[in-house]
Amino acid sequence: MNVEAYLKRMDTNRPAKPDLAALTELQLRHMLHVPFENLDVIRQVPITLDVASFYEKVIGRRRGGFCYELNGLFSTLLKELGFSVRLIAATVAKPDGTWGMPESHATILAELDRSYLVDVGFGDSARSPVPLDGTPVEDVSGVYRAAKVPEADGLYDLQRAGEDGDWNALYRFSAAPRSLGSFAEACTFNQTSPESHFTQKLLATKATATGRVTISGDQLIETDGDVKSRQPLAPEELEKTLNSRLGLFV
Repeated sequence: MNVEAYLKRMDTNRPAKPDLAALTELQLRHMLHVPFENLDVIRQVPITLDVASFYEKVIGRRRGGFCYELNGLFSTLLKELGFSVRLIAATVAKPDGTWGMPESHATILAELDRSYLVDVGFGDSARSPVPLDGTPVEDVSGVYRAAKVPEADGLYDLQRAGEDGDWNALYRFSAAPRSLGSFAEACTFNQTSPESHFTQKLLATKATATGRVTISGDQLIETDGDVKSRQPLAPEELEKTLNSRLGLFV
């Protein structure tokens, strides 16, 4: 891995030391510059769990990816920079209150003064490390916390505060380490199964300083603070919009 090329992709510099401030900056820069996207899934281009392949795609071809690619690659960068991190698995909460495929989401746990959840591969989520002690963190996309699950020892929920003040689970995870290869079944499911939401329609999304820009199917969605706008996107406009709005070269 060419660390300097990776940092250039994020428009940032090598940190002086592997501390919380550096981790926070790296996570934010990654989310501002590297989109979460499923273009290969929609085009039926196989995704293999290989960091070298992730690097060639995301850095070499200036693409994005989904959780295995983005968090798999970012965790490798963090290790190269001296951080103590490991991949962990999470089960995603569905809008209807049920849970998705067990432990099918790959995310990152970092060990500093405390344990922190770090995720650059979940789309619209926390832009800074979330401590596992329940301390909330806030950014333009919302307020987040990692809360222990009372009835399940060793499990946590990543939660976002709702407008009604309630905490809503985004996903459930444990701190147990996982290898990249252990996600093989989940990766195959998410890129091939008709039950996977990734196979249903194109999704490409990237954080901005004040919100987020997203292409979802044939819709261009822009969030600026509390204001969200939608406009239809014609098929002939897709490639140009992916490039101009999300920095994707396809």
